[in-house]
Amino acid sequence: MRRRRPERRTILPDTKYNDLAVAKFINYIMDSGKKGVAEKIFYGAMNIIQKKTKTDGIKIFKKGIENTSPSVEVKSRRIGGATYQVPIEVPRKRAFYLASLWIIKSSNSSSGKPMSEKLASELIAAANGDGNAIKKKEDTHRMADANKAFAHFR
Repeated sequence: MRRRRPERRTILPDTKYNDLAVAKFINYIMDSGKKGVAEKIFYGAMNIIQKKTKTDGIKIFKKGIENTSPSVEVKSRRIGGATYQVPIEVPRKRAFYLASLWIIKSSNSSSGKPMSEKLASELIAAANGDGNAIKKKEDTHRMADANKAFAHFR
């Protein structure tokens, strides 16, 4: 018998923008519990976006996350000795998580610049509908599309 699921922790909105999504994103950036560093990276990226695009950094952030969020993904399902990649719809929380992860990972992959600059350029690219994070989303969608035949195994 499975044990009960742990209750969800409530996180407080961030101090500057008073936004839960921003707080969540900062937590995803955070490494080894260094929240101060993560905040510095995020707010630095917001300032860079403000300078580059002459628009509010948060608007670009929201647009970038929205453009990167996947609507379907594939999940491995074992049926009668064979493993199928079954396309499933992505819940909103997971979509936000995946979008954040892809943006942060693609920012991290390039080298030579400070993280806040890389994050800013990746968010701008995502808001404009291009960049590595968007490519990752399209790959995920393509994979789900290719395995549409197994959708009945859901």
